[in-house]
Amino acid sequence: MSLTDPSPPLYQQVKSFILGRIADGALVQGDQVPSEHELTRDLGVSRMTAHRALRELTAEGVLRRVQGVGTFVAEAKPQSELLEIRNIAEEIAARGHRYAARVIWLRRERAGAAVAAALDQPAGMTIFRSLLVHCENDLPVQLEDRYVNPDFAPDYLQQDFTAITPYAYLTALGPLDAAEHVIEAIRPNPETRHLLRIRANEPCLLLQRRTWSRGLVVSRAHLTHPGSRYRLAGRQDYGSGTAAQAP
Repeated sequence: MSLTDPSPPLYQQVKSFILGRIADGALVQGDQVPSEHELTRDLGVSRMTAHRALRELTAEGVLRRVQGVGTFVAEAKPQSELLEIRNIAEEIAARGHRYAARVIWLRRERAGAAVAAALDQPAGMTIFRSLLVHCENDLPVQLEDRYVNPDFAPDYLQQDFTAITPYAYLTALGPLDAAEHVIEAIRPNPETRHLLRIRANEPCLLLQRRTWSRGLVVSRAHLTHPGSRYRLAGRQDYGSGTAAQAP
């Protein structure tokens, strides 16, 4: 096969060729895709064109490159429902994958002004804090940094969060009444990069969440996801004939 159509650009045609093979099932998740040399030979393009096509598809999360081995069709990114709070352990299990958690630390802290305000507590009050890494098939997909109101969960620090997630434990104490979300893209600090095992230039999605139950603020959590391994999505259905209103 040869790519000779001058429009669109040749590298885009190479990308379309690979995407087409994925779409028709000729290449599936985990399959090795043709190398730069093979694309150059079979499609009649330059090595630079083949390299750009593979590089861009890798950056877009379609392909996964393994140094010294080759380029493979990437697994679909795990997706979390933004408007529905779910147990990450159950999400991972539902995908047929293996879940594990690593507890970095559990401790008491004096609440600074910002944390105290988020928990609706006086500044300087002792609160609980946990730092966990959630893994899917041994790959870190979420760093959870959570502040917890001890009035709601007095035994929080005595829990084994390798056996039960903080979400599961807290919701067992009382049903959630409300939740607040803020999402932003961040450049992670060195500690976050180390815990998530990502490169220095890897962007992350930070989901900040506050939850309420029985009239109390339960916790404030910062959930950091590597951009290449996770995505957040949501859908809101409105009744027939009802216009969506801006918040």
